[in-house]
Amino acid sequence: MADVALPHASHVAHQFDDMEQQVTTSTLGMWVFLLTEIMFFGGLFGAYTVYRNMYPEAFVTTSRYMEPFWGATNTAVLICSSLTMALAVRAAHIGKRKQLIWFLILTMIFGAAFLGVKAIEYHAHWVDHKVPGFGFEYDQFPQYFHQAQILFCFYFIMTGFHALHMVVGLGLLTTLLVMSVKGKFDAVYNTPVEIIGLYWHFVDIVWIFLFPLLYLIGEHALKHTT
Repeated sequence: MADVALPHASHVAHQFDDMEQQVTTSTLGMWVFLLTEIMFFGGLFGAYTVYRNMYPEAFVTTSRYMEPFWGATNTAVLICSSLTMALAVRAAHIGKRKQLIWFLILTMIFGAAFLGVKAIEYHAHWVDHKVPGFGFEYDQFPQYFHQAQILFCFYFIMTGFHALHMVVGLGLLTTLLVMSVKGKFDAVYNTPVEIIGLYWHFVDIVWIFLFPLLYLIGEHALKHTT
């Protein structure tokens, strides 16, 4: 049974005339923010592509140190988190507070699992001396020592910024969870859940592009050169 909705007026901030204006403005603000994020990650994708085309042989050798299994695992984890986030938004829309709480918790668990897998990958690269500038070693292919560092720099920058966005997302979900426990959302007022849901889906979509770019394309090229 849906929770009892609170009066509209109690949810409308003083700078808005009504709930509809508040929702429209909040949604527009999030989409504008996401457009700036698209430009940010788009620049990284573009720069990575340019350098990969400049040093194709070096790129193929770096693929030997990427683990598609971990990338695929994290892809599955984020797809599941997008599902639970969508279900959380739906639960908020129909005023199901308990469902909202549980779906938020599940989304946070998937997000934490993603970061845990990424930490395993980073640790493996650290142990293998594949972190640029920190005793970087490339003994198997010494002729690509400098080019490989450039490509590994892009790997850590792109996945690192994505992981940072995941950390921010977990912080936002924690805020939503606290507000949900306190009964701040119902069928009338649930805009923050929907807005943060957009952010979470965006971060998941970014990884959908990172996964093939960093793991699969290089693996494909490696198979055709061995």
